[in-house]
Amino acid sequence: MSIIIPLVILFGGLGCIMKNFNIRKVSIIIIDALILVSLGFITNLGLMWADILMNIAPDGQGLCMSWSTLTLVLGIEVILCFFSLFVAGAYSFVWRLLGKQEYLSCGIGVAIGMSLSVALLVFFGRFHAGVPFVFLLIHFVLTLIGVIVFRVAVKSVVMKFTEVGREENARRTLIVGAGRAAMMILSDIENAKNDPNNPSRNILPVCLVDDDRAKLGQKINGVHVLGNTQDIPALCKEKDISLIVFAIPSSTDEERKRILSLCSQTQCQIKMVPYLSQLLFDENRPQLLNQVKDIRIEDLLGRESISFDREVIREFIKDKVLMVTGGGGSIGSELVRQVAEYKPRQIIIVDIYENNAYDIQQELLLEHDSDLDVVTLIASVRDMDKMDVIFDKYRPQVVFHAAAHKHVPLMETSPEEAVKNNIFGTFNVATLAEKYGVEKFIMISTDKAVNPTNVMGATKRCCEMIVQYKSQHKNGKTEFVTTRFGNVLGSNGSVIPLFRRQIESGKPVTVTHPDIIRYFMTIPEAVSLVLQAGAMAHGGEIFVLDMGEPVKITTLAENLIRMYGKIPYKDVEIKFTGLRPGEKLFEELLMDEEGLKSTANKKIFIGNQITIDEEELLKKLELLQEAAERNDSEETIRLLCDIVPTFTHKVN
Repeated sequence: MSIIIPLVILFGGLGCIMKNFNIRKVSIIIIDALILVSLGFITNLGLMWADILMNIAPDGQGLCMSWSTLTLVLGIEVILCFFSLFVAGAYSFVWRLLGKQEYLSCGIGVAIGMSLSVALLVFFGRFHAGVPFVFLLIHFVLTLIGVIVFRVAVKSVVMKFTEVGREENARRTLIVGAGRAAMMILSDIENAKNDPNNPSRNILPVCLVDDDRAKLGQKINGVHVLGNTQDIPALCKEKDISLIVFAIPSSTDEERKRILSLCSQTQCQIKMVPYLSQLLFDENRPQLLNQVKDIRIEDLLGRESISFDREVIREFIKDKVLMVTGGGGSIGSELVRQVAEYKPRQIIIVDIYENNAYDIQQELLLEHDSDLDVVTLIASVRDMDKMDVIFDKYRPQVVFHAAAHKHVPLMETSPEEAVKNNIFGTFNVATLAEKYGVEKFIMISTDKAVNPTNVMGATKRCCEMIVQYKSQHKNGKTEFVTTRFGNVLGSNGSVIPLFRRQIESGKPVTVTHPDIIRYFMTIPEAVSLVLQAGAMAHGGEIFVLDMGEPVKITTLAENLIRMYGKIPYKDVEIKFTGLRPGEKLFEELLMDEEGLKSTANKKIFIGNQITIDEEELLKKLELLQEAAERNDSEETIRLLCDIVPTFTHKVN
């Protein structure tokens, strides 16, 4: 009777727990109990035959026990093993996601349950009264094997006959973040299972990670939180993850960059939930999964986006006539887009390439309808007479000079064309700006102008000298200013479009040197710098953006390959082709003689104006123009070196 009371208590607790279990879990519990009981009878039967073979009488101290004692022992084991398996988490799983952790939970649960059974039997004096130790040992081993084999067998059946579980269809997915966004995504995935045309039905959420320690071990919509963000690489390998969904829309740029760096160490494709401010919701329910997009390469730049004073820019732009040379190019077209938002009186787009000019014209007309006065003109900045006609007719108040040849290797083979277009195109537009009393002339320059090693950079440095010459010349009211920044992601000639084409076509990604590094910014950032500089300028400044840490091009290529769900050097080869003519490993943003002055914007600095010998510069420019017009490449480069003393050019 003494043992009946604790059994009643155990059965009462069992009943309370079972009320919260669904049919699937109850079925598993019953099968586990049947496994334990049947293996107990088999074990005892085997030991009975061993007693017979050893001629031990049934009432003697043999290996087996009486059937009444066996029934009591198995009853205790069933109840205690159920409780221990429940506590260990052996009943909280999804069949197709069963793995090492779940099997370990089974082992721990059976071991604890058996140990508690022995402790209970010892406590009530039954262990030495007909319950052999050998029975308990053999029964433990067989039960452990039986419980695990049962789960392995059922999982294999589920994986075989459940379509979403098939390897070729399921995308095993890790979700970063265990908050509201993750819950919405998991809900969308669950709802997609009923729609055969929804591609999300083949997404298989395996686990979540979150840096909130309180969420570790919890389940979100049936999916476990298995670790924090530092565990992403290990979990992806252990759980055979093929897709990572970044589901923290409220994350900061710094936090996002850190986590994405960890994600990029895996072989998984990476998808992003947009920033909170960019999310769209319909009237019925949020469809968050549909807004998940591919990771952007700029997310890995390692610095926060640059912020600008929009009111200052608005005062600078509003109700003015603006001209943008090279207005169809990547920088020029973004300039046009942004200035259109500040209500200018008129925008004059000047470009020699009619296709790009037409595209940006139609985009503006579609976006702004009749609210914006846009004039699109096909002209070359080389043509002084044509540009004079344009200035005379439209009388721009602000000129953004973005027209330039900028492809480094092409300008190495055609240096005279770089000189004609970049240097004398700039000279023409700057001279006309001065002639017609333009308020501000803003030239787009590059970090390649600092201690240049290529023709393109040298021409840009010469352009900076022309702008500074015009500023100190003070022949009119025009304020001349230069803006200088590094490589622009997504611009014409940027490495990113090239890398994407190479990956998508199945060709090797070409990087010139394993150690080459560059400063990067996005096109909107670059253009915002130009606008901010124009608003702040008083003449002669070279505005420089603090672009954070430089980015290794090899790392950029590796991350982009991983974003396509491929493995660098295995699925996609990275081929190092050697530095191109005029290319250098490291770019600089300021020349030695240019000190830095801070501005109201902590990310923008001003390089001090360098005194230009006007008479000497004009004389050298005249000789350079004559050489370029004769298409004498060697003489053009020699004279360019003379004008720009810091230009070091290797003869090929």
